[in-house]
Amino acid sequence: MWLFLAFLLVPLIEIALFIQVGGAIGLGWTLLIVVITAVLGTMLVRAQGIQALGQVKSSFNQMRDPSEALAHGAMILFSGALLLTPGFFTDAVGFALLVPGVRLAVFRWARSRINVTTFSTHGQRPQRPDIVDGEYTEVDPDRREVRGPSGWTKH
Repeated sequence: MWLFLAFLLVPLIEIALFIQVGGAIGLGWTLLIVVITAVLGTMLVRAQGIQALGQVKSSFNQMRDPSEALAHGAMILFSGALLLTPGFFTDAVGFALLVPGVRLAVFRWARSRINVTTFSTHGQRPQRPDIVDGEYTEVDPDRREVRGPSGWTKH
């Protein structure tokens, strides 16, 4: 139901804003503003997206919970889609999502409504590159069945 309302209301809001702004400043200036916000938004999304990707990598490298960094990256990606969509309302929401404080508030709100499962590596033995962890079963040589050649030898 919420998605239906969004798909219905957002275009109506955009059309109303285009009519109001276009009537106030003219068609040429309105289109120029839409193009400028798309270009500026793309540059900002790229810069913040690279930074968010670095934070995700850092979280994985330091074995920290990456959910906040991933959420920020997803919001930046969504922001980019909104900024490339022509319109004043979508641009306002897109630019708002580029503000780290707004993203943090959205993340905290979402985290309070969603159960996030995390992982932990505490209590595990430190890994050494020269040790291979495995399981084995010892076979008593006297009780071993001999069935003939295995097929891997030339007898």
